[in-house]
Amino acid sequence: MHDAFFALHDRLPRQSPGSDATTRRLLALAGPLPPHPRVLDLGCGPGRAALLLAAEAGARVTAVDLHQPFLDELAEAARARGLDDRIRTVRADMAGLGGPDAADGSFDLVWAEGSAYIVGFDTAVRDWQRFLAPGGCLVITECAWTTDSPSAGARAFWDRQASLRPVAGNTAAAVAAGCHVLGVLVQPDDDWDEYYVPLAERVAGADASAPGMAGALEATREELAVRARHGTEYGYAGYVLRPHDPRWRTRPEAPGDRDAVRAVVAAAFPTPAEAGLVDALRDDPGAWLPGLSYVAEAEDGSVAAHALLTRCTVGDAPALALAPVSTAPDHQRRGAGRAVVRAVLDAARLRGESLVLVLGHPEYYPAFGFLPASRFGIVPGFDVPDEAFMALVLDDSAQVPVGTIHYPEAFGV
Repeated sequence: MHDAFFALHDRLPRQSPGSDATTRRLLALAGPLPPHPRVLDLGCGPGRAALLLAAEAGARVTAVDLHQPFLDELAEAARARGLDDRIRTVRADMAGLGGPDAADGSFDLVWAEGSAYIVGFDTAVRDWQRFLAPGGCLVITECAWTTDSPSAGARAFWDRQASLRPVAGNTAAAVAAGCHVLGVLVQPDDDWDEYYVPLAERVAGADASAPGMAGALEATREELAVRARHGTEYGYAGYVLRPHDPRWRTRPEAPGDRDAVRAVVAAAFPTPAEAGLVDALRDDPGAWLPGLSYVAEAEDGSVAAHALLTRCTVGDAPALALAPVSTAPDHQRRGAGRAVVRAVLDAARLRGESLVLVLGHPEYYPAFGFLPASRFGIVPGFDVPDEAFMALVLDDSAQVPVGTIHYPEAFGV
C-alpha cells in the first residue's frame, strides 16, 4: 500500500493544499530577507515552493525529502528552469536532519509547506529553530480546525489522522515554543483544489488491481469525501514565526513594575507627557487591558523597554492602539524595543484581538507587518502623514472595520 500510495501521487503538481499565491503571501509575511536567502525546505515533495523561492526570492535552497522520486522530479524541473545552481536536493529524514546537509544556524528561512504533520507541529517548531541564523524565520503550514465545534463526522476522520487544533491553538503553541508570530494566513479553498482536483482525476483513472492500490484508493476516496462534506470545518493555515531574541526576557507588567515603567517611559521621551499618558490610561477602565502592558528585562532584571496596547475603536468596532513604545536610553538600538513590541503583539493574538493601530515612524513599524491604515479604509480624526498612521491585521479571517479611529480620552485627540 505504501508503494501504491506513492504511485497514486507520482508527478502530481502538489502533495498538499497550497498555491504559488500562498507561497508568495507567506514569503511577504516573513519580511525583508538577504539578497540571496539560504532556505531549508523540509519535506519539499516535488518542490513547488523551492522552485518559486529560488526563482523569485533568489534563494539558495536545500530541499529535503525522504522520497527520491520527488527529489528527482525537483532536480529535473530546476534544470529545465535554469535553477539547478540554486537548488540542492538532499535525501534524508527531516526528523533526524543535521551535519553537513543542514548545519545549525545556517539558514535564513526554514520552510515546510504541508509536511510538519509528519513530526508534529509542536516538535517542528521546537526543533527546527536550531537551523536558523539570527533574525531568521520559520514558515510552517498545518491543518487546523476552522470551527469551534467540529462535527462528529469530521472528528471521526481526523482523529485517526492527526491531532487537529484550532488556528489559535497552533499560534499559542508556537509562542510557548519560544517564537514570535509574524503572521498567520488561513489558506483559501482554491489551495485545496490545486491538490485535490488532480488527485481526484488520478483516482478516477487508477488501476485498482495493482498491488496495494485498492487500499490506497479507498483511503484517498474517503479523504476526498470528507473534504466535500466537512470542508468548512477545517483548513490549512500558514504560520510565519521568528524565535525570541535571547538577549531580552519579555513578560506582562507586574504590579511592582509601575515605577520602573514610568521611569523608562519618562527617560525615553523628551517630555514627561508620555509617562503621564501611561498613568492616565491605567486609570481608564475602558481603555486599560490587563495583560497588554509588556516589559523587556535587561540581563540584571531591570526594565529595559515597555510597550502598551489599549482599547480604541474604529467606528463602533473594537481595536487596539499601540502607544507608547519606550526603551531606556542605555538599551536603545539593541533590540529591546523590537522584542517587547513583538511580545505584546503575540499577547494580543492569543487574546483573539484582530486589529492594532499605531501612529509612529514609517521606517520602524513596517518591520512588524504594519501597513498604512488608509489601505484598509481606516483614518485618523486629525492631520497626520498617511505613511505614519498604520494598521496591523492580526486575524485574516475577521472583517477589518472601516472608519475613523477613536482613541481613549487620555490621548487628547
